[in-house]
Amino acid sequence: MTEFGGLYLHIPFCRKKCTYCDFYSSFATEELLDQYVDALIKEIKKRGGSFGRPVDSVYFGGGTPSLLGTRITAVMDAVRGSFSLLPDTEITAEANPSSVDLPFLTAAAKAGVNRLSFGVQSSREDELRLLGRTHTATEARETVLAARALGFQNISVDLMLGLPGSTLDTVAESLAFVLSLNPEHLSTYLLKIEPNTALSKMADRLSLPDGDAQAQQYLQVCEILEKNGFSHYEISNFAKEHRQSRHNNKYWLGAEYLGIGPSAHSFVDGKRFYYPRDLKAFCRRPETVPDGFGGDFEETVLLRLRLSSGIDFSATAERFGIKLPPELPKQLNHYAAAGLGVCHGTVFSLTDRGMLVSNQIISDILEVFS
Repeated sequence: MTEFGGLYLHIPFCRKKCTYCDFYSSFATEELLDQYVDALIKEIKKRGGSFGRPVDSVYFGGGTPSLLGTRITAVMDAVRGSFSLLPDTEITAEANPSSVDLPFLTAAAKAGVNRLSFGVQSSREDELRLLGRTHTATEARETVLAARALGFQNISVDLMLGLPGSTLDTVAESLAFVLSLNPEHLSTYLLKIEPNTALSKMADRLSLPDGDAQAQQYLQVCEILEKNGFSHYEISNFAKEHRQSRHNNKYWLGAEYLGIGPSAHSFVDGKRFYYPRDLKAFCRRPETVPDGFGGDFEETVLLRLRLSSGIDFSATAERFGIKLPPELPKQLNHYAAAGLGVCHGTVFSLTDRGMLVSNQIISDILEVFS
């Protein structure tokens, strides 16, 4: 476990709710943004002294953090005054291309933000409309170019797969567009229709690709990105050399992080806790709710096998005082022989194909330990 912690700040505002999104967010007004930033800064100052470890990653997630505008400066001033930030801290802000303007980019750069994550999702206008996105492909390109012009050298782009009516050709089209933006990092997600979202209410009318078609799209993206110099370091994430997301790696490596804001989760001193999904309550009197303990053997296996680096079962079992089951090597070699994993003794990782069925493989492996 790394000695450095991460800080996550939830910005729960959007101009329009995307049809697929079930993250906690509210519609933004200038008054609400001001109230929330005041409450957020107070909580940052309150929590900073008790975190007890240096921070080397700060992540503004949402919602739409770019709606903060120049307020991001005050928030980062509070962070620096309350937490011990390393000189090379990775500071990420998620951004919607339609809500990014020059004042925000300028303020973010001055505040020390050195990584931007743009929710592009698709280059096709019909798909963007279906997803409820408020930007066009042209706006996405112009926004990334504007960020580059201001000196941002670490840009991540989100791309969504498995969209209604999508094919290998449409995915290749969107991927080519994304690659033309020359990002350092890509996150790719298969569409999952969550309950109580706008998309769920029209699900029976959507022409969704089946499981096999989604798998083909995923494997196509893996192949193209790897040919273009990206390493597939986590199930949904690809990065050029030295550009993996330091903050998100904390989640998968079991490092500690503090989340602040309604719906934000934390893992500190082996305990998990979160703020309720209630903006008014957070602004009035923020309180966290216990969520049990974390970092046990099962969770470690679950998270580490999301990474292409995989897990050393022998070292991990020793760390937790667990005996290796004698049938484990046979199980791991079975997956390797099927092209789903790579096995070197007790060090095991999933291939691109294996990542597609990771839930089943992880469940089977943990069953061997039970």
